[in-house]
Amino acid sequence: MPTFRISEAASLLGISPDTLRRWADGGRVETTTDASGRLAVDGAALARLAEELADRADREVGEKAQAHSARNRFSGLVTRVVRDTVMAQVEIQAGPYRVVSLLSREAADELGLEPGMIAIAAVKATNVSVEIPAAESARSSGSAAR
Repeated sequence: MPTFRISEAASLLGISPDTLRRWADGGRVETTTDASGRLAVDGAALARLAEELADRADREVGEKAQAHSARNRFSGLVTRVVRDTVMAQVEIQAGPYRVVSLLSREAADELGLEPGMIAIAAVKATNVSVEIPAAESARSSGSAAR
């Protein structure tokens, strides 16, 4: 299982390294040491924490729908809304991720979308590509050799 240095793990969660260190000291996430003796977070523990943070964000934004089919939900802050006569482009900053949606102007108006609002981008795609960054590929092959 890969491990991530505190700064890497914090970046992936969209929080500061100091916050992650405090959470580790408080027992919210388990830590280990990497091959260089530096404080690190196990990839599985980091994934559990990321899921916990996402679930909490959904609860804080408001009551969940009774049922929905979209599994990929990104809570965030509306940063930009561009409307024309028929369509609207809405940008949501969800942690470190920028999500852009094109929807009808009528829908944007009915939702009252404006910068500064909290919104949830629910993504349902029939085609999602998964890539592994070069650094992760090297990390995985290095851990397999141990």
